[in-house]
Amino acid sequence: MRKVLVSGCFDMMHSGHIAFLKTAANYGQVYACIGSDETVFSLKGRYPIVNQAERKYCLEALAFVYEARVSRGDGHLDFLPELLEIKPDVFVVNADGDSPEKQALMSQHGIEYIVLDRIPAENLPPRSTTALRAVCDIPFRLDLAGGWLDQPFVNALAGGPVITISVEPTHEFNSRSGMSSSTRKAAIELWKTQIPDGNREDLAKTLFCYENPPGTTEIAGSQDAIGLVYPGLNGIFYGETNSYWPSKIETINNNDTLSWLEAHLWLLPLGEREDGYSVLENTHIDKEAAAALAAAANNLFLAAQNQDAIALGKAMTASFEAQIAMFPNMCTPQIQSTIQRTYAETPDILGHKLSGAGGGGYLVLFSEKPVPNTLQIKIRRAAN
Repeated sequence: MRKVLVSGCFDMMHSGHIAFLKTAANYGQVYACIGSDETVFSLKGRYPIVNQAERKYCLEALAFVYEARVSRGDGHLDFLPELLEIKPDVFVVNADGDSPEKQALMSQHGIEYIVLDRIPAENLPPRSTTALRAVCDIPFRLDLAGGWLDQPFVNALAGGPVITISVEPTHEFNSRSGMSSSTRKAAIELWKTQIPDGNREDLAKTLFCYENPPGTTEIAGSQDAIGLVYPGLNGIFYGETNSYWPSKIETINNNDTLSWLEAHLWLLPLGEREDGYSVLENTHIDKEAAAALAAAANNLFLAAQNQDAIALGKAMTASFEAQIAMFPNMCTPQIQSTIQRTYAETPDILGHKLSGAGGGGYLVLFSEKPVPNTLQIKIRRAAN
């Protein structure tokens, strides 16, 4: 019988896990590798509810699992030592666990790579550990263009907008993903499970100050707090004022515009950042690059309102290139290789950027056609 390897946290065992393992067993004997407690903490910033010994016990009790092991490695490829020992014929993942790094690793070892859709068992609701842990309604934030203009050392050279969208927590997005996960963590500490009612700018200022108390050396930009608190599509405009706070915030909550954006945005998961990574090394910040960044962001905001896909894709890429001109460390050779390979496989892509710097997040793609192995997002709408 063929050997099938699966990996994951498998915390708080539920019907979604069972359905996944049952489907994986159709391909052969299932070897389940679980992330150790320390690995889960390093990746997600929290320990699992159920410790590794109990998670291993629960998996071994299932008829669909031939053997369970605690992975000895670390990071997103923590199962590598087990893979080399087990020598599986097949590696199976859910769509939200797919990544170019896993695909490349399996190709290197001649292992068949299978991606499953997350489909619940008949007559059962969809389940995920994220949803079961707690119902947290606080969104994430994704910037589409202009990132870094919220920092005074950039906006002092050229004023312009950062364009953000508020993203519903429909996925357990990677920590350190460039989607304001650290600001969201601060919001959870401050407000628990949802953003309170009130004046949005006052709430955003409260969150910004909470995340950046006196003595903070590296100030998190205000677009993070604003992008979380404000629903919809936001143009956050920073004048040439050497300021952390914008001169104005323009919000678009037109459902047609937001639905159009949702249908064109695709997120490709990337590997984690390298140890010792610093985005602020080797910077080349100048007025020309800052002006190019501001111009691209302005163009993207207008293209979104006009629903001009070609112009938006072009502006997104131009914004990303202006960022790299100032912060070369944002894009590693590995990420550049992923970008080139993705365009080769899906040539209809209109534009791209990174959700974060140097990995750990997602390659954000703008395309009128589906892009394989990607996630799509839900943009938060205004309540009124």
